[in-house]
Amino acid sequence: MVEPMPAPGDFKITGAIITLNEERNIARAIESLRCCDEILVLDSGSSDRTREVARNLGVRVVERPWPGYAKQKNAAAELASHDWILSLDADEVLSEALEGDIWTLKKNGPQFDAYSMPRLAQYCGRWILHGGWYPDRKVRLYDRRKAQWSGDFVHESVRVSGSVGHLDSKLLHFTCESISEHLRTMDRYTTLAAEEIVARGGNVGLQHLIVDPAWNFFRTYVLQRGFMDGVEGLTLARMGALYTFLKYAKARNKS
Repeated sequence: MVEPMPAPGDFKITGAIITLNEERNIARAIESLRCCDEILVLDSGSSDRTREVARNLGVRVVERPWPGYAKQKNAAAELASHDWILSLDADEVLSEALEGDIWTLKKNGPQFDAYSMPRLAQYCGRWILHGGWYPDRKVRLYDRRKAQWSGDFVHESVRVSGSVGHLDSKLLHFTCESISEHLRTMDRYTTLAAEEIVARGGNVGLQHLIVDPAWNFFRTYVLQRGFMDGVEGLTLARMGALYTFLKYAKARNKS
């Protein structure tokens, strides 16, 4: 059965955010979702003031144990009061222009089953425009009857069984504020990436440990012009190479 598109004026959206110790970011994310008819925060056991801050802003807060990124985001969509979901990470916000685009969609009604948007990241205080970081399109607005999150370990994404439209205004991503924070995040994500490699039965050889990190740096810094983002571009290229090395080294250690 083909689900009908919402009529203009009947297009209601739930903004969904999953959290764990996001006291620093959560208010900014929530306040950018003024175009939503409901905002839901699905928390997985924060030990800071994340839930308190969210409740003080008048949003619905639900607690649920952590099952993994994709499963938690699908759980948030299932808990939503509306079929259309606008999914943000806690360190993301809608730009004013993107919020305006969504208000226009609500006024006119959607023409597609999901919408992608370009994501612009800020790293150590600088907006990153090269090195493969932009436009980095992401599907974040979708009809849950036609789409769901997939990915067992890392790099979860929305898979759509329907049509996808494209918005041009930016989703803003506030990533690491320091290199120390980046290193802590990298340790967690490379462990998950290594677990994915092992689960898929991947064999790790010397090429993965020597050639792949070097190629990652060359592609990011030279071919994708990361050098145009200054010191931060160089830092990201070197961090990308280290990420590649660590995930394979950890996978080799686990296998």
